[in-house]
Amino acid sequence: MTLSSWATSSVEEVASTGPGIRFFQLYAYKDRNVVAQLVRRAERAGFKAIALTVDTPRLGRREADIKNRFTLPPNLTLKNFEGLDLGKMDKVNADDSGLASYVAGQIDRSLSWKDVKWLQTITSLPILVKGMITAEDARLAIDYGAAAIIVSNHGARQLDYAPATIVALEEVVKAVQGRLPVFLDGGVCRGADVFKALALGASGVFIGRPVLFSLAAEGEAGVRKVLQMLRDEFELTMALSGCRSLQEITRDHIVADWGVPRASRPVPASFAIGGCLSSWDGNPCFHCMIMFFFFLIIYLCPCMLPCD
Repeated sequence: MTLSSWATSSVEEVASTGPGIRFFQLYAYKDRNVVAQLVRRAERAGFKAIALTVDTPRLGRREADIKNRFTLPPNLTLKNFEGLDLGKMDKVNADDSGLASYVAGQIDRSLSWKDVKWLQTITSLPILVKGMITAEDARLAIDYGAAAIIVSNHGARQLDYAPATIVALEEVVKAVQGRLPVFLDGGVCRGADVFKALALGASGVFIGRPVLFSLAAEGEAGVRKVLQMLRDEFELTMALSGCRSLQEITRDHIVADWGVPRASRPVPASFAIGGCLSSWDGNPCFHCMIMFFFFLIIYLCPCMLPCD
């Protein structure tokens, strides 16, 4: 599992629950002493890696949070920051959420690749870079000594119209050429999604919302149930795809158009205003004629419409 810097349980509390492979998701604070303390505490608590979040130098405009005036309730704090006067997220500006105000005040916007190198000087844990969706950044991650890449768009909450992670995955995988592991984060809701990610070259996947929702609904039992559902769906997808082992899951199992260069991709008819108007030659296509007469009939004969 991956524990966020902003969790309401501390690294020590989570470690005390028993054995397991745990990563620590790190946000870069302006005060590097705070960052160093977090990393060292995670290392002492037995965490196996640091997942440095690089896609949140600023928080995206999360309109639902603004509308709901989101902030942490009084009985909850960011437990990793108790004693540092950084554990509260209770200040809400007139046009923002409590989370946005917190990020603006605490998170370092100047985060750069040099910080990956700096982290390597203060810990022996591997540094995973979380929040990448391009080949260019993937190659830089290799140059600066990242141990792995997590392809993520932060749950699609940072930038509207950012590529889906499953679309960005293969570009990153091709760029690293097997020099380090590539994981997929985001959009994994079915076992079939796990299959697709592995077929496109991912070493593994991270699962967020299904676990969160099941925890809220049924607690620990809910999480066990959803993980078993994902496993069962994954095994079924493998069987129906003729795969007897993980090694038999290949790119040949996936049909997608994003491997075609962008400039040579055909424009879908829906993006060409019905398909004929973008290259109008005086002869409308059959589909446009049907649509035209359909709307004409509705306009001229409203009595033909069904009513309650």
